[in-house]
Amino acid sequence: MTTATNIGILGAGSWGTALAHLAGTAGHQVTLWAYEPEVVASINATRRNPLYLPDSVLPTSVRATADLEELARDQALLLCVVPAQLLRGYLGALAPRLDTTTPLVICSKGIERKTLATLDQVFDAALGDAHRRQIAVLSGPSFAAEVAAGMPTNVTLAARDPSVARRVQTTLATRAFRVYTTDDVVGVEIGGALKNVIAIAIGAADGLGFGHNTRAGIITRGLAEITRLALSMGAKPETMLGLAGVGDLILTCTSDLSRNRQVGKLLAEGRSAPEIQRQMRMVAEGVPTAESAHQLAIARGVELPITEQVFRVLYEGQSVPAAMAALQDRALKDEWQA
Repeated sequence: MTTATNIGILGAGSWGTALAHLAGTAGHQVTLWAYEPEVVASINATRRNPLYLPDSVLPTSVRATADLEELARDQALLLCVVPAQLLRGYLGALAPRLDTTTPLVICSKGIERKTLATLDQVFDAALGDAHRRQIAVLSGPSFAAEVAAGMPTNVTLAARDPSVARRVQTTLATRAFRVYTTDDVVGVEIGGALKNVIAIAIGAADGLGFGHNTRAGIITRGLAEITRLALSMGAKPETMLGLAGVGDLILTCTSDLSRNRQVGKLLAEGRSAPEIQRQMRMVAEGVPTAESAHQLAIARGVELPITEQVFRVLYEGQSVPAAMAALQDRALKDEWQA
C-alpha cells in the first residue's frame, strides 16, 4: 500500500471498471479509457458505467476518456484490460506514447489466436525490448462485481523484475484487495487463460444435468491439463496450486457469475457459439482461447482432452453429449499419466 498516484486503465468493461473503483477508492487518480462514447459520458456525469457495471458508483477520482494519448500521459501505472484478441492493436496505437519506466499490467486473459502467443509475448512483440522489464500480469479469483463491492479478494501479480512486482503490489493492494507476487509470468498467464476453457466444459456438463461428481472430476482433470501445458512452457508447478491456478479455476467453474460457464450451459441447450456470442455484451474469453489453446497444445505435443472437446463443440459442430461421451470413453490409464 502506497501514497496516491496516477493510474491509467485501458478498457472500461466490468473488470476495468472494477479496477478503477478499487484504485479510485484507495485514493489514486484514475484515467479510465472506454471505447463507447456513452460510457465515457455516463461515468463523467453520473459516476456509473451503464453498460458493464451499472450498480457500482465510481469515486470522483475516476475520470473517463476516449483519448489514448490522455490515457498514457503522466501515469505511474497502466493497467491493460481490453479483450485479449484486441490487445495487439491497442498496444500499437499506445506504443509511441508510453514511457519506458511505466509498469504495464496485463489484466486480460487469453492466448492470441493468430500467433498462439501469450499476452506478455504480445506485449514484447508490440512494444519491443525497451518495455520488457516493466511488464506484469495480474490474475487470480476476482469477479469484478465483488471487487467493486469491497469484498475480500486475493490475487497474484507476476513480473519478470521483482522491483516492478513490488511497485505494482504496493500501488494496487488495499485491506480488501490482497496482492501476492511471483516471477512465474508464463504460469500465471496459462492458468488465467485455460481456466476459462475448462469453465465452458463445466457449464456444458451442468447444462446436461450432471451433478457434483462430474463437476469435481472436470475441475481436477482440467487442472491437470492446464498444468501439463504450463510446465511444457517453463512454468513452475506450484503456480498451478495457487491463486492463478486452482484458485481462479474453482471460481470460474462454480459460480453463475462466470460468463464462460454460462456459455457452456447455453451450448448444452443446443445453441451455436456464434449465436451465444451475439447475445452477450461482454466477451467470454474461453471461446477464442479454446481454439488457440487447442492449436498450441498440438504445436507443443501436449494432450489436452477437455480443451480439445470444447474446441470441437465450439468450432466443429460436435454436440455436447458427444463431447462428454468422448471424454468418458478415453483409454484407461494411471492418474498421473498424461
